[in-house]
Amino acid sequence: MSSTNPESELLRLRREKLNYWKSQGIDPFGQPFFDTRPIEHIVAQFIENQEVRIAGRILSIRDMGKSFFAHVQDQSSKIQIYANPQSCGELAFNQLKQLDIGDILGVEGSCFFTKTKEKTIRIKSWQLLVKSLRPLPSKWHGLHDVEARYRQRYLDLIMNPDVKKIFLYRSQIVKEIRNFLHQKGFIEVETPMMQTIAGGAAANPFKTFHEALGISLYLRIAPELYLKRLLVGGLEKIFELNRNFRNEGISRKHNPEFTMLEAYQAYGDFQSMANLLEEMISTVAEKVLGTLKFPASKHLGEGQVIDLTPPWPRKPFREVLQEAIGEDWFKLNSEGKRRLAEHYEVEIKEGFTESDICRHLFEKQVEAKTVGPLFVTEFPTDFVPLAKQKKEDPQFVDVFELIVNGQELAPGYSELNDPLVQRSRLEKQAGEEKQKIDEEFLLALEYGMPPAGGIGLGIDRLTMLLTAQESIRDVILFPLLRPKEESKKPD
Repeated sequence: MSSTNPESELLRLRREKLNYWKSQGIDPFGQPFFDTRPIEHIVAQFIENQEVRIAGRILSIRDMGKSFFAHVQDQSSKIQIYANPQSCGELAFNQLKQLDIGDILGVEGSCFFTKTKEKTIRIKSWQLLVKSLRPLPSKWHGLHDVEARYRQRYLDLIMNPDVKKIFLYRSQIVKEIRNFLHQKGFIEVETPMMQTIAGGAAANPFKTFHEALGISLYLRIAPELYLKRLLVGGLEKIFELNRNFRNEGISRKHNPEFTMLEAYQAYGDFQSMANLLEEMISTVAEKVLGTLKFPASKHLGEGQVIDLTPPWPRKPFREVLQEAIGEDWFKLNSEGKRRLAEHYEVEIKEGFTESDICRHLFEKQVEAKTVGPLFVTEFPTDFVPLAKQKKEDPQFVDVFELIVNGQELAPGYSELNDPLVQRSRLEKQAGEEKQKIDEEFLLALEYGMPPAGGIGLGIDRLTMLLTAQESIRDVILFPLLRPKEESKKPD
């Protein structure tokens, strides 16, 4: 005799309820329910006997015979609802008992306190809005079921209020960034997400093909070269909140699809953009979270605190690297540089230049260990082909990297606007692959781009910082995951 699958039995019972509602002449998948108030507002301004209308999902049910209690949750919060035959009528009361956890309903009623002083809505009338055909998980152990949380983010949002709060914060962060830049006179623009040349950064792109035009295209790795065309065109203060795509590794700090802010200001430089960035992040943090102090990642040590109170320190690359490794990298010969890299266990891959080794050494010994915020300035020229060289020392460029919480949060440049030097730099970066050079961008520069400053800010990483999350997957609603090996249709 075969045992019954508990899940299949639950699904069967739910479908029986579906037939019950239809037999009662009730559409189980929805009528509109207008003029509702957010539960959060009702709870915050709770007035006894006040008439209210809410809509939300049932999270719990207590059927006590002649009394019915449940908790209903909307986007903002949750509240208890109550009914008896006298409050809503015998028929409506009996139908109420046919509801399941997970169903969505609309309620009209009046506010009152129970004997235990819990804020509650006494149901006057109610309406089934959606019948849930699958039971909610009774316990949603995020730490033990991380993969399921990401694959079924909708359940994560239903069952974990703290997770929903993170994404509501993220929305507010983006809103306040926009508000800040608009108030500073910037205009928001849009540039192509599909590009004929993957430019603006050194990264491996995703490639696709346009059938009608018969051309290969790349999902953008950065919008920079298009935004600079707009500087040439006379738009002097511009920004784009954009999706970028990089066909590279996945880690707690990297997702192949991510969100960036890029902003450019004509007649500025990397110092003025550092000032702008410092003011923007501290303003957004204060407005959204109400504080400028946040816990640092656990790998930086227990009890470490990030204080975003301006001003933030600024130190040259050469100085911070020397402090970290005890030697001046730029005075060492090739053998000395390799010896030093091996001492700090920097993996030297085939084809690595001394510049590559230096970058990885910096990331390991400075970036990964810095609580911050810290502006590291004046990077080696080879690191940043799109920035202006320092007049005093062409070995370095006028740039910064904002390092916070053990990772780069934002780079900023004094943008290179000499078309001849820019061509030389891009050719050196491209090596034998000359087809990777964006000739249309170089053509635009020849018409004259004003001196400018630019910044790029990782929105995902900023959200990680301000909401104290350790992984980028916890601030992206739908992070990229490997498909399940067996695609199984639900029972």
